[in-house]
Amino acid sequence: MRLLLDTHVVLRIVNERTADLPAAVRALLSDPDSEYYVSVASLWEIAIKLRLGKLKLASGLEPLPEMLTSAGLELVPVTDRHVLAAVHPEPLTRDPFDRLLLAQCSVEEFRLITIDRALVSHTLAAPSTGSS
Repeated sequence: MRLLLDTHVVLRIVNERTADLPAAVRALLSDPDSEYYVSVASLWEIAIKLRLGKLKLASGLEPLPEMLTSAGLELVPVTDRHVLAAVHPEPLTRDPFDRLLLAQCSVEEFRLITIDRALVSHTLAAPSTGSS
């Protein structure tokens, strides 16, 4: 399965706190048959929140891309196809980063690994995400 990680999940990986994730999410993250992706939109969201003081990272921003690729995660750029894609069904969230991640899932045939209550029931979310 091709899995795109929601920003919350990326942060848990970067901060080495995956034990805080629900068991079903940890199981998805350890599936050897899956491919794992991180959107550049998540990096952008992390950078914004860090600069606004809403988030802290021990490593800072600059090493973040290398940390993710070293962990076996592939970075996905944001393209015109992603920003123009309509997501069906319409997501419950109005968060532009969440909507962009869902659009990337739709275009790239990813499933989203998320713990966000506004996203876990979406048809593009990976099965069992958000469960304990």
